[in-house]
Amino acid sequence: MVNTQVSLKSCNTFHIDAKAQNIVNVTSVEELLSVWQTATSMQQDILLMGEGSNMLFLENFNGTVILNRIKGITHSETASHWLLEVGAGENWHELVCYTLEQGINGLENLALIPGCVGSAPIQNIGAYGIELKHICHYVDVINLNTGVMTRLSQAECQFGYRESIFKHEYRTGYAITAVGFILPKAWQPTLSYGDLKNLNASTVTAKEVFDAVCHMRRSKLPDPAITGNAGSFFKNPVVSQEIVEAIQREFPAVPAYPQPNGETKLAAGWLIEQCGLKGYVQGDAAVHKQQALVLINQGHASGEEVRALAKYVRDTVAARFNIWLEPEVRFIASQGEVNAVEALS
Repeated sequence: MVNTQVSLKSCNTFHIDAKAQNIVNVTSVEELLSVWQTATSMQQDILLMGEGSNMLFLENFNGTVILNRIKGITHSETASHWLLEVGAGENWHELVCYTLEQGINGLENLALIPGCVGSAPIQNIGAYGIELKHICHYVDVINLNTGVMTRLSQAECQFGYRESIFKHEYRTGYAITAVGFILPKAWQPTLSYGDLKNLNASTVTAKEVFDAVCHMRRSKLPDPAITGNAGSFFKNPVVSQEIVEAIQREFPAVPAYPQPNGETKLAAGWLIEQCGLKGYVQGDAAVHKQQALVLINQGHASGEEVRALAKYVRDTVAARFNIWLEPEVRFIASQGEVNAVEALS
């Protein structure tokens, strides 16, 4: 029988009290390689994590968890751009604060997104009109079995909506060690979403954008340090014009964002709210009262309780709108990540 004794509760923002055989912090590429290869030689299952801000543990993990804590921030400049290289284990929000303190603008719309820098390219994180792909210069990734390091350009990362090559070709047996950023000195604010529309583009500062983003996020989203959650649980669905028109006949003001490919992105939180699920409780898991896109652990929820709630939300939205929501959160079972859509089917 596997001896799962180490709690992962403090390692994931959902505060799920799953357990693992082993948890190891690594602070260098050499240490990361050593721990990985040792666990591999012992034929253990391995889970590489940052701050666990986008994970739902469905059960105990029967292996070694490696926490990537490779730190370091360096920056240089050209005549037109700021260039940064940031260790994968740096906290994302602290990086945003650091750049503003250094007079480097461009990350302010992404304030208060939980997690580590190394996790950002995997999801192509985004908020308030900015995605990581807009500011990414390169990503350094290492083959954990051979030790070979590769630098992928922004184009090679194949970024899409909450999508990247790191969910596919570089998903298993690889780790992101650093991310390079390129930020233009001729800064232009992005003010197309939410309360940012109320700011004056000709006079606003990056710090004012940062403050507005922090205010919006804090007023709508629960603090994971207090209430267990993984932020947005579902992706905003991209659907056909036919589906949009069907919804508009009943809800003319449905939030809809046309995409370059002719499809339309809808707000998953809005769809969930229209189903009357805001604040809905099931077991010790719940839909957040202020933002229906966020599922929360009210105190002692198990991963299975959160999964069951997510399935109920997904099924309800599908029955009401004929739209099947896809989880943004990664689902972790006893031997590693499993397909989240299948887990909710």
